[in-house]
Amino acid sequence: MNIDSIQNGYVIDHIKAGKSFEIYNYLNLGELDTSVAIIKNAKSRKTGKKDIIKIDEKKDINLDILGYLDSNITVNKIVDGEIIEKIHPQLPEKLVNVIKCKNPRCITSIEQELPHICELTDRENVLYRCKYCEEEVTF
Repeated sequence: MNIDSIQNGYVIDHIKAGKSFEIYNYLNLGELDTSVAIIKNAKSRKTGKKDIIKIDEKKDINLDILGYLDSNITVNKIVDGEIIEKIHPQLPEKLVNVIKCKNPRCITSIEQELPHICELTDRENVLYRCKYCEEEVTF
């Protein structure tokens, strides 16, 4: 298998095996007009298998989504073929328009233009609650 190296862009590494398409969709990478490579089930010394996404474009990446989906991910920022920064996304305190409240009585069900804001209430159990109705929100 031959995948070109990235000159300017990002390498999202240490993705839990099988989660790369989920991340691809959440980051809207299908809308890019550039090379995006997904490597599934690559060998990993730490976990046995991992996924990798290579993006050959400088694009703003929503680190909150990455921290929420998998806090073990590493994002390598590449400039002129060199890694200039390694980012380890953390579980965000607040998510906006990432997960939606399912409570039919919540104001977000009635007022469609309101952003879906979920706040982290239990870091250990990765529990988020709707800002408006305090309903537990799941992925």
